[in-house]
Amino acid sequence: MLNELLSGGSIAIVSGVVGFLISKKITAANFEIYVEQAKAKAAAIDNEAQNLLERAHLKSREIEMEAKKQYESVKERVKEDLRQREDTLAHDEERFKKYKEIEEKKIALDANALKSKEINLERNEKSLSVLKEKYEKKLDEVVHAIENSAGMTKEEAKTLLLKNIEEKSRVEVSHIVRRYENEAKEEAEKKANFILAQATSRFAGEFASERLTNLVHLENDELKGRIIGKEGRNIKSLETLLGVDIIIDDTPNAILVSSFNLYRRAIATKTLQLLIEDGRIQPSRIEEIFQKVSDEFEASILAEGEELIADMNIGVMHPELMKLIGRLRYRASYGQNALAHTLEVAHLAGVMAAEMGGDPILAKRAGLLHDIGKSLTHDHDGNHVDLGAEVCNRYNENSVVINAIYAHHGQQEIQSIECGAVCAADALSAARPGARREVLESFLKRVTEIEEIASAQTGVRQAYAINAGREVRVIVNATLVNDDESVLLAKEIAKEIEEKVQYPGDIKVNVIRESRAVEFAR
Repeated sequence: MLNELLSGGSIAIVSGVVGFLISKKITAANFEIYVEQAKAKAAAIDNEAQNLLERAHLKSREIEMEAKKQYESVKERVKEDLRQREDTLAHDEERFKKYKEIEEKKIALDANALKSKEINLERNEKSLSVLKEKYEKKLDEVVHAIENSAGMTKEEAKTLLLKNIEEKSRVEVSHIVRRYENEAKEEAEKKANFILAQATSRFAGEFASERLTNLVHLENDELKGRIIGKEGRNIKSLETLLGVDIIIDDTPNAILVSSFNLYRRAIATKTLQLLIEDGRIQPSRIEEIFQKVSDEFEASILAEGEELIADMNIGVMHPELMKLIGRLRYRASYGQNALAHTLEVAHLAGVMAAEMGGDPILAKRAGLLHDIGKSLTHDHDGNHVDLGAEVCNRYNENSVVINAIYAHHGQQEIQSIECGAVCAADALSAARPGARREVLESFLKRVTEIEEIASAQTGVRQAYAINAGREVRVIVNATLVNDDESVLLAKEIAKEIEEKVQYPGDIKVNVIRESRAVEFAR
């Protein structure tokens, strides 16, 4: 039994050894195969890498050649541009040299001409001095001759000569005045426009400050910061929506609303007052309040127009025309409210038409609509006559109304009693004392007339009306007017002012004659 076990064990050991050797042999054979495969793959990868490297070298050489080609092209273009700029610069330099030479020649010529003029002036001055001496000698000889022949003294002869010279001068002055009057008539329109422009420019500041601003009171100055808002957002939103200028300055507890359009200014003022009362001042709230106020104003002007039409009993009228009539409350002319003027004209025209046998209702209607175009002048181009006629034609108004709109400014002939009544009533309403602010305009006209009378005299260099038009200061040319002539000139100016200008009190005419001797130390 033991032998069997030993023999079995031996066999098992031998079998294991043989199996191990066989397995090792097989493994070694497989490893060699794997090694050969790995070498083959490595060789393939190496070949692929070599091919990629060669292609990369080729690509890099192509890119390098293309870059070099582009570089050469750019280099040529830059060289060409540089050559062109050098040529332009050289051309400009050449032109500048020529221009400089021309200008230097001109300066030299001007200098020579100036020097020649100076020499001629010196010669003329010397000649003038000589002539003046000769004149004085001749004058002395004439005086002696008059004294000897007429048996008069020097003072008597001087008085006679001055009288003759004065009479002769007056004839010459009359010719000059006549010539200037003819020239003034030829240029009357141009001169009138110039005077109006001057008067307008002088009156504009006062008019703007009094008539084109509304004052909004504040409880305290802290509200100014809230109205401005963060980074100015609130005030920008206000000015954009309202279409006005809001002036916030150092005036305590107040801000100004400025605009030529009275209607927009009224809406803006009401909007600001409501925002200040509400306390919530922000862009969204501003838009909400503005829309609410605008709707209220539109409704109020329509209601006011309807009420006026009903009170005057002039029949049915289109709602848009009634709205425009209500809007006349926010329009002014020469300081006179347009709606008040319109109502005056309508009532006067109705009374006159009734007295003359015309239709008083039609006359009142024409008077109420004769200035309707003034409601549109702020928002549309053109004068109020054409705008009014256009809107009345659009809503089929009576031909008498259209005729009154044109005729009250002389653009058509009066074609009916009613139209004549409207034109007369318009003139009466405008000319009524206190209706319009024309005191300043008449004052400016009077001052301008005084200055023109003084400036038109011979020998006058400048004339200024001062002391509120109660004094005119006249500066004369000392070489043309002597001391005696200045006295005569003052009398003539004063007499002409008395004849041509209407004024209260007295006007002092002050003639100033100044002579200066100027010389330079070189």
